[in-house]
Amino acid sequence: MKFQPLTLYLFLFLVGCQPKSDTDWAHYLGDPGTNHYSKLDQINQDNVAQLQVAWTYHSGDIDTSNRSQIQCNPLIINGVLYGTSPQLKCFALDAATGKELWKFDPFEGSYDLFGMGVNRGLAHWKDGDEERILYSAGSFLYALDAKTGKPFKDFGTDGKVDLHEGLGKDVSNLFVVSNTPGVVYENLLILGTRVSEATGAAPGHIRAYNVRTGKQEWIFHTIPQPGEFGHETWPEDAWQRIGGVNSWAGMSLDEKRGWVFVPTGSASYDFYGGDRAGDNLFANCILALDAKTGKRIWHYQTVHHDLWDRDLPCAPNLVTLELDGKKVDAVVQPTKSGYLFVLNRETGKPLFPIEEVAVEASTLNGEKSSKTQPIPTKPVAFARNRIDSADLTNLSPENHKYALEIWKKSRKGLPFIPPTLEGTLLFPGFDGGAEWGGSAVDPTTNLIYINANEMAWVLQLEPYESAGDSPIAQGKNIFQTQCMNCHGKDLKGASIFKVPSLVGLKDRYPKTAIQKLIKNGKGVMPSFAFLSDKEIAATVEFLWEGKGVKTVAANSKEPQDEDLWTYPYVMGGYRRFKTPDGYPAISPPWGTLNAIDLNTGEFAWKIPFGEHEELVKKGIAPTGCENYGGPVVTSGGVLFIAATQDEKFRAFDKKTGKLLWETKLPAAGYATPATYSVNGKQYVVIACGGGKLDTKSGDSYVAFAMPED
Repeated sequence: MKFQPLTLYLFLFLVGCQPKSDTDWAHYLGDPGTNHYSKLDQINQDNVAQLQVAWTYHSGDIDTSNRSQIQCNPLIINGVLYGTSPQLKCFALDAATGKELWKFDPFEGSYDLFGMGVNRGLAHWKDGDEERILYSAGSFLYALDAKTGKPFKDFGTDGKVDLHEGLGKDVSNLFVVSNTPGVVYENLLILGTRVSEATGAAPGHIRAYNVRTGKQEWIFHTIPQPGEFGHETWPEDAWQRIGGVNSWAGMSLDEKRGWVFVPTGSASYDFYGGDRAGDNLFANCILALDAKTGKRIWHYQTVHHDLWDRDLPCAPNLVTLELDGKKVDAVVQPTKSGYLFVLNRETGKPLFPIEEVAVEASTLNGEKSSKTQPIPTKPVAFARNRIDSADLTNLSPENHKYALEIWKKSRKGLPFIPPTLEGTLLFPGFDGGAEWGGSAVDPTTNLIYINANEMAWVLQLEPYESAGDSPIAQGKNIFQTQCMNCHGKDLKGASIFKVPSLVGLKDRYPKTAIQKLIKNGKGVMPSFAFLSDKEIAATVEFLWEGKGVKTVAANSKEPQDEDLWTYPYVMGGYRRFKTPDGYPAISPPWGTLNAIDLNTGEFAWKIPFGEHEELVKKGIAPTGCENYGGPVVTSGGVLFIAATQDEKFRAFDKKTGKLLWETKLPAAGYATPATYSVNGKQYVVIACGGGKLDTKSGDSYVAFAMPED
């Protein structure tokens, strides 16, 4: 067809006026299989360096003490972005402009019950004209009208469901929250929880709720009860007294099969299992459940009788691989240990060999550690897992000497050395390896992209020593068993959750304020409402006056029923293996970005991820740094990821790992980004909450797009 000039102009004008299709980010981490993948290619390898800020939204929830965070991977549906703020308000924005459409405050301005941690995302349900946003804040699950942000009052009780209810026993005073969204299947929301990691924790059973009514429709007991499969892997009465075995990391959904894939964490207490002999199913498992009924289809356990807090840290990827010329549906589960477990989705059988490797036995009284642990032979491990003397830092002779002294007196070697009194080097550390940000998979190549921490930690147990029966002594006992993990034996805090120092507390806060904080929790600090007012007062008394209280060995008396702690050991605190100048005590890289071919199990590329700018200025090549939050990969050939301690947002060539673009964010983006299009224009957005790793807190979401011209 040949156009005359006027006809051509009219044709082009009419084409330009046609509605342009949107591309949503309608599920947590992109799709039900949590593959962090988008078909959008307007932003590509050739033009990504031109990206500019399209809009910035400030929630107004910043914590001036720099301990708040945003870890939310937002949803974008029909041109509307749904996200959460540091104080867990839910909001809707015009996704093209960042203009606020509505905001819902679950606590109505009262944060007395602020011990609810963080929120990593939301779930969306639609039936005809009715749309619901399902999300959790603290111990409550809400269903909001997607158009107005108002809660449906007929959902649960007055618009919310208390997650304490329906677990089979009274856990009303225990810590039960949900920080990662569940998955929606038909009219069900399938949800996991975060619970305490100490003794007396709530059980982490998996539950499904009716999206319309909030009614609990089914429950899967992650700690099997009598007559249920796996009960024999525990002591007979474990289901009545053991907690944990929860899924805090998210789930994946195979909509065609109607199966949900659930990664679980360790049993509580995390670091001593003398009261839970056995492999402890279904702790540390990939579970395949029937989404309609909760019935177990298959399971695979990645750690037996966990003593290292090796929770499965993220939702698994659902992929289709090319193996021996055949297409095979698979489940790929990253772990904190730096392994990828690749399983047949239909059967749960390994698609690459996994060996049961003999490991060291525990030397602690009463502990019966597993004789073997499953170690994948392929795919390749994406993080180092042992430290030799040659792996210690050489940034300076002084730092090397300091690291060597700790290395010499610690237990080290192959993975899965049990906790010890002298200290065990755990590598990768408590935070991985892989973390909650998860991994991205390009379905056109079956390359999996995963960022990893390479940080060693010192895991050291100490004999539990009772201080006696006086109020101050009781307070010290409670501090040892409930607080010392995070605040440390010296009360100086830890960087794992930006835990503040308690030294000099009496000069900063009145006793009543600290009592209230212990009871209700705040930020990532859980509520300790299970403690009586008398026990809370005793704890505060110790923090004020009792530093010199003497102790006696725990085994000098028989534990009483009312004792909070009946174990012979306590964990001495979360300690990164760092030198006095604050850098890791091992050689770089300290953070990596990895691309692995899932068809072959081999690396496509691997690079240091992140930098310490002050070291770069000294002429030291980028070392990589700690990172939290995952990547997004697109058909435009680009891998987007923030995550790093250096507060940057980056784009890489997905084929080679070459850096294509980077920009400084207003606060670190410890979250997984999302990409979407509105009216034919592609955006990529990242939550900038900071607040970890000694970085400042933020309250913004920043969206990037190509310039208008």
